[in-house]
Amino acid sequence: MRLVMVRFAALGALFLCLFATPAFSQPLAGPRQVDIGLHSSRAAVAPGERFTVVLRETINEGWHTYWRNPGDSGQPTELTWRLPPGWSAGDIQWPAPEAVPFAMLVNYGYEGEVLFPIEVLAPANARIGSNVTLTADAYWLVCSDICIPEEGTVSLTLPIAAQGRDDPQWAPRIAEAVADLPRRAEGAAAITAGSPARLSVALADARRIRNPRFFPFERDVMEAAAAQSPRVGSTGVSFTLTPGVRDNLGEATLDGLVVYEVEEGGAWIRRAVEISAQPGDAIVGTQDAPATFSADYPLAELEGAGAAALEAPAMTGVALLVAIGLAFLGGLILNVMPCVLPVLSVKALAFAGGVQAGEARRHGLLYFAGVMATFLALAGVLIALRGAGEAVGWGFQLQAPWVTSLLALLFFVIGLNLLGVFEFGAGAQNVGSGLASKNGDAGAFFTGALAVVAATPCTAPFMATAIGAALTQSSLATLLIFAALGLGFALPLTLLHFAPGLQKLVPKPGPWMERVRNVLAFPMFATAVWLTWVLTEQAGAEGTIALLALFVAVTFLILSSRWGRLWLAFGVLQLAITGAFVWRPLLGVETEQVLASEPWSAARVAELRSEGRGVFVNFTAAWCVTCKVNEVAALSRPQVARTFTEENVAYLVGDWTNRNDEIASELARHGRAGVPLYLFYPAGGGEPMVLPQMLSEDLVLETISGDPQ
Repeated sequence: MRLVMVRFAALGALFLCLFATPAFSQPLAGPRQVDIGLHSSRAAVAPGERFTVVLRETINEGWHTYWRNPGDSGQPTELTWRLPPGWSAGDIQWPAPEAVPFAMLVNYGYEGEVLFPIEVLAPANARIGSNVTLTADAYWLVCSDICIPEEGTVSLTLPIAAQGRDDPQWAPRIAEAVADLPRRAEGAAAITAGSPARLSVALADARRIRNPRFFPFERDVMEAAAAQSPRVGSTGVSFTLTPGVRDNLGEATLDGLVVYEVEEGGAWIRRAVEISAQPGDAIVGTQDAPATFSADYPLAELEGAGAAALEAPAMTGVALLVAIGLAFLGGLILNVMPCVLPVLSVKALAFAGGVQAGEARRHGLLYFAGVMATFLALAGVLIALRGAGEAVGWGFQLQAPWVTSLLALLFFVIGLNLLGVFEFGAGAQNVGSGLASKNGDAGAFFTGALAVVAATPCTAPFMATAIGAALTQSSLATLLIFAALGLGFALPLTLLHFAPGLQKLVPKPGPWMERVRNVLAFPMFATAVWLTWVLTEQAGAEGTIALLALFVAVTFLILSSRWGRLWLAFGVLQLAITGAFVWRPLLGVETEQVLASEPWSAARVAELRSEGRGVFVNFTAAWCVTCKVNEVAALSRPQVARTFTEENVAYLVGDWTNRNDEIASELARHGRAGVPLYLFYPAGGGEPMVLPQMLSEDLVLETISGDPQ
């Protein structure tokens, strides 16, 4: 991450990174932990040929990158292609991941060397005798005790020949990588049922397997760090799944991989089967006996003893002192992390005025109390959750979309305040000095609390090891380590309040404070933007739209409060209406599409109709507000998904977010110039039914079932 360092008068180090952007917004400089390369299965390519390339990641020992669903934390590798005209590249094909436990978290990823196959299509008019260069920009997150974003550019040049030929070195390696990709197995039926949800999968020779684990494609649909308690039988394997953001695991489609090892030729070979589980009755013969695990399996203890397996042996006295020392150092360093600096900068600005008013020491003690109280409260919550069997870690509260939303909104509102859009307590300016003093004391305390909350997304050096130890030790050890972390975090700014020599260097209050106050608004906005990105990862585009709508509604409420009671009432009303429409994704309530879909094409419609199936087509776009409202109000309902399955109706989505001439032609054929357009092709044949642009759940159910609801 490139940080812009700013020095402010004699406060020096406390103001480093004043304008820092949120953590991991840009790759860090320094030695990389992952080496990447792009390799082709073909040494020469013929015009019109489809062939395979691989992105190779060679990961340093002790580090890992991430699968398409990274698990409890992380981010998958991304590729952005820069190809000559006419050339096209498919999506990354993901090898089966490994479970990567850390403290009380479990991530899904890769260690050592991993090859990601990608299909490339050469244009039919590629000129024989020329060369083509394929280039891609790669971005990935690599983690050990800390996480580092890295990026790089890969390219390869291939000749165009009348007859393509294999690359002698890479063709066999790529063929092996493709062969090892997870596949759908014949007869591998999968069923979800019950509460708690039990996933049962038909699998041949299930009694001969070991180390089975289910990896969902969808992030946060289930708890990654929960024991799955797999059992095997004569017909397959079954898993107990702990819900994440989706409470109805046993009642909805669930896609993912079943990964296991099977003995072949005296050696244990790793296999992965892709499944799409449907709600129904559990498969008989999948729960006869507990599955077996090898001693070197990363989650053997978790599966053998449930949540209690995460408890580590008690630390010796020396080890505990080392952990406390590392926590103290980590707390010190947290002060210069970009998550924290915007908050501390505002506190330091208030301090500049407090020195002259003789309030510095009292505010310093209150800030210290706010930091320590919040750190110990976090420790208490972690201890309570751990005692209840939850798998939690540092920054656990940011795993809840509503907390992320609330923090983003808080930082946004603070930014508005710093710009002077409104003033906290402006109406109380003449109430008296006693009340003003009380407000200042409360501000000092809650600045400390807010700084701790803002610090939780950051993992400072020395801190990860101490926190990892704290989460696996006794309650007393956990409290001691968190107290040391809080002490290190609070000490620098607290000491500044008690250092007369440094206080003399602080300039007197004046017009400069207003300018600095305005400038400080922008780190607050940057933090709000970063938290919005975090929410996007948790709740998708719906969550982002919901939060941005709240930003607008809150801003209008703040402005309208100046214009009288009638306007204030209107501002409250519009905020309430906005909240009524957007609360579901912000609270982590299931809003994502539960209806299994596939991309639209005229050929696919014809193929499905030839099979005698009904077809529902949704022409939509990411920028279409009506489309998104319909998806939430009608197409994302569990009853709709169940009825589609019962009626054997296929659901096709034509995504017109980017210009697509084939979709444009289909829209024009039905007399439309834009989206949404909803078509239903009945199973018995005939012309498609064109549905209204505004959908309801009852209308969709009536259309596909033929029965009025």
